[in-house]
Amino acid sequence: MLLDQTKLPRIQVEMNITSIPMLVDAIQRLCVRGAPALGCAAAYGMVLGVVDTTKPEQWIQELRATGKLIDAARPTAVNLGVGVAQMLAVGERLAARVVAQGQTPGSAESPASSGVDVDVWTAQLLDAAIAFHQADANSCLAIAENALQLMPDGSTVLTHCNAGALATGGLGTALAPLHLGHSRGLHFEVFADETRPLRQGARLTAWELARHGLTVSVLPDSAAASLLASGKVDLIVVGSDRIAANGDVANKIGTFPLAVMAERFGVPVYVLAPATTIDPYCLTGADIPIEQRNAEEIYGEDGAREGVGVFNPAFDVTPAALVTHIVTDHGIFQAHGENLAAWQIYVTGLKS
Repeated sequence: MLLDQTKLPRIQVEMNITSIPMLVDAIQRLCVRGAPALGCAAAYGMVLGVVDTTKPEQWIQELRATGKLIDAARPTAVNLGVGVAQMLAVGERLAARVVAQGQTPGSAESPASSGVDVDVWTAQLLDAAIAFHQADANSCLAIAENALQLMPDGSTVLTHCNAGALATGGLGTALAPLHLGHSRGLHFEVFADETRPLRQGARLTAWELARHGLTVSVLPDSAAASLLASGKVDLIVVGSDRIAANGDVANKIGTFPLAVMAERFGVPVYVLAPATTIDPYCLTGADIPIEQRNAEEIYGEDGAREGVGVFNPAFDVTPAALVTHIVTDHGIFQAHGENLAAWQIYVTGLKS
């Protein structure tokens, strides 16, 4: 069950996903979006892919095929692949037990394998997906607790795109400390970049914060420099779709120029993301695949113009040097300067 984010804030529509093509379409159309939420959707999607299978051999084959389809749905958010990989690992272990017992999964010549109940496998896979979802919710709370150390009461905060509960399996990433702090009586004023072309900031972030009672204003992306120059902003918080091993950060298009302007005006930039968003095998931001979206997102109802091209990347890469702190569920890090070694040790540990 997904909340169709393309309809917000006008109406709230729940989508009952009953097939993998439906899920892939929902991911590609951004009905579900945000790196952690994509990971959770992928985990549940892997269960959906095998729920109607009856034989062990068919079960593992369908699981592998489902993983390939979901993993290819969008290229940039690493959590999507993490959700697939973790569920596939669970499935492969289940199938390996049959092989270890001298059985061939699904083989008619193996009477013992006929005793394998794939419904039990599916139930165990579902348990793993639920655990994945819960782990993301727990990480959101940990990120919020860590980030609040950097966000004094009364701070004015600028954010870009949406990195709240809509984008995760829990309270959010960049918006999590705002929600948690507000629940504890802290006061924040929030400015939300509109986030063109799909206006996730205006549609989703503003809606999410306002309905929870926080003070929030929306501004055009092009007004961010003027706002920062005014001295009204104390800090910037954003999420991430993939963080490279060197600390380069891929996030919604427009994050990079925001970080450049923040450096100009001395405003700290905090990237909040779970450890699952860090890709320790991706060496730098140059290695992160950047998704290109279609022309309709730019032109809308006006329609594309004949003879006019469109450059519409969904994400950009902010160099590590422009990020003041990376806040994860494990702590507060810097991927540059005298604190670089601690970051490198942390990322190396994520490979195990």
